[in-house]
Amino acid sequence: MFSRLVSQLRQSHRLIARANSSIASSTVAVPSKTSPQAPNYPSTWSTSQNPRPAGSSGPRFEQTAMEVQPNPLSAMELIANEPIRLVHGRKAVCDGGGGPLGHPKIYINLDQPGPRPCGPSLFSGIRFEQAPHDH
Repeated sequence: MFSRLVSQLRQSHRLIARANSSIASSTVAVPSKTSPQAPNYPSTWSTSQNPRPAGSSGPRFEQTAMEVQPNPLSAMELIANEPIRLVHGRKAVCDGGGGPLGHPKIYINLDQPGPRPCGPSLFSGIRFEQAPHDH
């Protein structure tokens, strides 16, 4: 019984080996597709990847004079240009302007001297400061 199983296994192994050799000899070289560069990785990590294209390249920018294109301020610059809001009291309340464009209402403690932002990089970044008062 055991010798019969061994002979069947050897025969099936030979058939598989023949099939694999015929497949290997008849394969045609298929050009490999390259994957694009990941946006959060500085360089390629595989030989099958194309490097990330340089900025402002491609057909969209071929005839574009970048000197005459609008260059709006970034959100950080816009917030930095926003004046500090003086508050008469120890607490400031900010909801980002309210409505659908706002954020949840937060309360800002103004006991420490100096301006305090509306949430450290969480929400709008508008700065509040306690107004000077006479004692």
